[in-house]
Parts: sequence; C-alpha cells; structure tokens
Amino acid sequence: MKTITIEGQLRTEHGKKAARQIRSQENVPGVIYGGAQEVNFYASAKAFKPLVYTGEFQLADVNVDGKTYRCILKDLQFDKVTDTLIHVDLLELVDDKKVIATLPLKFVGTSVGVKGGGKLVIKIKSLKVKTLPKFLKETIEVDITNLELNGNIRVEDVKDPNFEIMNSPRIPIASVVMTRQLKQEEATAEKKK
Repeated sequence: MKTITIEGQLRTEHGKKAARQIRSQENVPGVIYGGAQEVNFYASAKAFKPLVYTGEFQLADVNVDGKTYRCILKDLQFDKVTDTLIHVDLLELVDDKKVIATLPLKFVGTSVGVKGGGKLVIKIKSLKVKTLPKFLKETIEVDITNLELNGNIRVEDVKDPNFEIMNSPRIPIASVVMTRQLKQEEATAEKKK
C-alpha cells in the first residue's frame, strides 16, 4: 500500500495564537490520536499535499520527535475564505484495534448490460469500513461483469470477510441504465409490430 512520510515537529504551545503563528510560517498544525497518547504536531503544508489532494487511500508515516506514527487521514479543515489547509486530524493505527476508514471502490470487469448498449452509472465512489489495520487496502474491488441492463449492485452485494461495511446495505453503488439510443430502438421495434 502507498505510504507517505511526513516530517513533523512537536507542538509545545497550544491555542489560537500559537496556531496562527504556525500557519503564518506555511505550516499546518495537526493531531494524531487513537494510540497510547495524543500527539500535537505541525508540518509544512507541502508535506501534506500528496496525502490530502488525492482520491487514493494512503497511509502516512509521521515522524515526530524521533518517533514514527503509522496513521490514516481522519479529518481536514480548510480556511473558508482562502481554501488553504488549516488543520489535519490523523488516526494512529494500532494492530489490535479496529479503525473506521473510507476506502475507494474499483469497478472491474465489463458489464453484460453495457455490452448490450446500456450505460454504467456509478452512484458511490467509496465505502466506509471498520476493520483491523492489517486488512486495510488501497481499493475495494467490485465485479460488475454480471450487472444487467436496468440492474443494480448494492452495498450488501460487496462481500469481504475482513470488513464490516458501515454504509446502509440497500444503497445502490452502480447501475446500468438504458441509453436514449436503446430506448429509441426499442420504441421503433414496437411500432413495427
């Protein structure tokens, strides 16, 4: 799995004034929680870019004060006016402690419905799962080969023994809909009868 290394410094002062000073030096304050203790740190805004501005699920190794924390991104805060990153929350991965993560979906195969002239419509791009850190992966593969015209794949159809899926089971993930051209062809065929 893709891992990004972030060099951080321990934060000694807390509060708005200290946070403002950190941000003025093009750094972003952050917190790592979920482990033995909460770690308040800051790192350069550039260091967070590959972790924040991507659709991929990635791990982050954060080096702070000589220790390395293996984390996943939990929450972000952006400035309402300038849209710059102003705070990062990271969750430390502890081997025997389940974590909740949002993993992107990867659709594999070519749908029977698409081959028949339908159009694939993706309704959800990621799923929220609860699992142990060792089972985390970059994507959840969803096979759409047997998806027929006007058919749906729902959250409940995604099976993985290592994941507890937190999304509602009846929500559709992807469906194959009829294209306008296919509807016109069917209408023409009906008129000829």
